[in-house]
This record gives sequence, C-alpha cells and structure tokens, in this order.
Amino acid sequence: MLQLLPGKREGKVTSRGRARSWRDHILERRKSACLSLLRGDMSGDDELNLLVIVVDTNPIWWGKQALGGSELTLSKCLDAAMVLGNSHLFMNRNNKLAVIASHIQESRFLYPGKHWAPADLFGESNISGSKDGKYELLTTINETIAEEIKDLMTNTEIRGQQTESLLAGSLAKAICYIHRMTKEGKASQEIKSRILVIKAAEDSALQYMNFMNVIFAAQKQNILIDACVLDSDSGLLQQACDITGGIYLKVPHMPSLLQYLLWVYLPDQEQRSQLILPPPVHVDYRAACFCHRNLIEIGYVCSVCLSIFCSFSPICTTCETAFKISLPAVMKSKKKKLKLAV
Repeated sequence: MLQLLPGKREGKVTSRGRARSWRDHILERRKSACLSLLRGDMSGDDELNLLVIVVDTNPIWWGKQALGGSELTLSKCLDAAMVLGNSHLFMNRNNKLAVIASHIQESRFLYPGKHWAPADLFGESNISGSKDGKYELLTTINETIAEEIKDLMTNTEIRGQQTESLLAGSLAKAICYIHRMTKEGKASQEIKSRILVIKAAEDSALQYMNFMNVIFAAQKQNILIDACVLDSDSGLLQQACDITGGIYLKVPHMPSLLQYLLWVYLPDQEQRSQLILPPPVHVDYRAACFCHRNLIEIGYVCSVCLSIFCSFSPICTTCETAFKISLPAVMKSKKKKLKLAV
C-alpha cells in the first residue's frame, strides 16, 4: 500500500497558494487600471476644447474662381469646413465649435445662429432628432450653416470700392466669443481655444492696425491662430501664426483642401508635438505706414505714439506731436575787407 509523502502534499498546497496569489495580483492590476481610466475620463471632463473656424466668403474672389473654372467652389470649401468641425466634435464629447463668415460688408456667425442660447452651446438642452440616422447635433449644425450662408450671400449688395474681406473684424468677433464662453462656462472647467482662418482673398493694408491689435489680444489670452491660405500668401496671417504659435499653410492643391484640414488642423496643440507637420515659413514682418497703408521696410517712427510713416513729417498726424529739428549750423561767409587805394 502506497503512502502519500508529507513533502508532496505540502508541495501541492504551495502550488495552489501561488496560483491564487497570482490571480489576486492580476485582479488588483486590472482594478487599478480601470480606476486610472476612470480618473482620466473625469479629468477630461474638466477640459473644454473650443475651435472657431473663420471662413473667407468674399463673393468677388469666389466669383472669379467660378468663372475661371476652378474645381474648388465656395460650397465645397464650406463642406470641407463642416467636415472638419464634425470631426472636431467627434474627438471628444466636450469639444465645442463655432463658425464665422468673413464677408465684405459684415462678419456673421454661421454657427451658432441667432436663435441659440448659452444652454445650447454647452449641451444642456434637448436637440430635435435626426430623420436620417445621423448624430442630432451634427445635423443641426450643418443645417444652420447652410441656412445662414444662403441668407448672407442672397442679401449681399456690392457698393463702392469696398471689396476686401473684413478679416480683422471676424477675428475680433471670434476672440470676444471665446471670452464669452470662458465667462459662461463652469469655474472648474479649463477652456483651450484656437482659431482657424481659411483665407481666400488678398490682404488689405487698411486693416493692418486692427489686425495687429487682434493678434496681440489673442497672444495675451493664449489663443492659438492657425491659417490655411488658398491663394496668395498673407503677410498678416504669417505674423499672427508666428506670434501666437499656430500653423501657417498655403494649400498647394486646392481641390485637396479637406485632406490638409484634417491632417494639419484637426489635432490640437498637445497632439501636434507628436506629428510631422509642415515646417514654419519665412515671416514677412514688414509694417504698414499710417499715412498710405503701404508695406514698407524702412520708415520713420514717432517717438511718442510709435506711429510709422513712409516719409518724414515734422508733425505726427496721429498724436499731433511737433518735433524739434536741430538744423546744421550755417557758416557765415566772411566778407573781405576792401583796401582803399591811397
């Protein structure tokens, strides 16, 4: 008759204890991982990412593109902007969106519209359902943008020589909207905001001063300004992106606008450090003179108000300061004494 040795029985019990302890260890690790994920979600709830898209809707520039047979039209550009906005909202449930049209006569909010309340912006109200199965908020956003742009382009009347897009006013409205969202949001919620400008028409030197004031206001409030330029380079937007830390890109192939928007401008500032993005461009830091609004490289600066002029003036036209000019000393001519003949 065989007898069970004590050593073997003890060894069998020891293996069971090790298996149990290993199983408990795995369960503890899974529990800690789940808790860390929950903490990450809770910390993500305290952060709100706001994207404001400024679209250049200059009817003259887009009309020339349509007459020239360009593949990119205003409707396609707005479709690409709406796809970018929808993708931004899908990245996080706390992400917010605003779209502004930069027109030749006004700057208008395409989204949120005129009938939106602050509760709607923060997702505290009920939105009507969608009939085609799409996310209700995206359906409402797309319909609102389509209605507002249709109303804007229908009621446009070109008067006089004012054909430039009011880009500086659109950026100022975007900064004011970001400030409003910051004040109306929760006290414990951090808001990270950025502005994307889709530029079509050329720069206007008349808006130089307003544009620079907007840039420095955005820098003070830590607002990122990105620029996606469709046609000619914009020196003002190059300065805006360089000062605020944004990305400046001139689209090399306009029909591929959506690809560039999703690749370059969908990631936020924290995610961009992990991606290979277009390198910084050379920034044109020429200033515009206050007298003729022309970009100059060398000029005259008032020592009181720092106004810039392309030509010298003894009185500053901005602050009316009269400068004391020290003229070079004039040498008096010596008169020769005539000797009288005796």
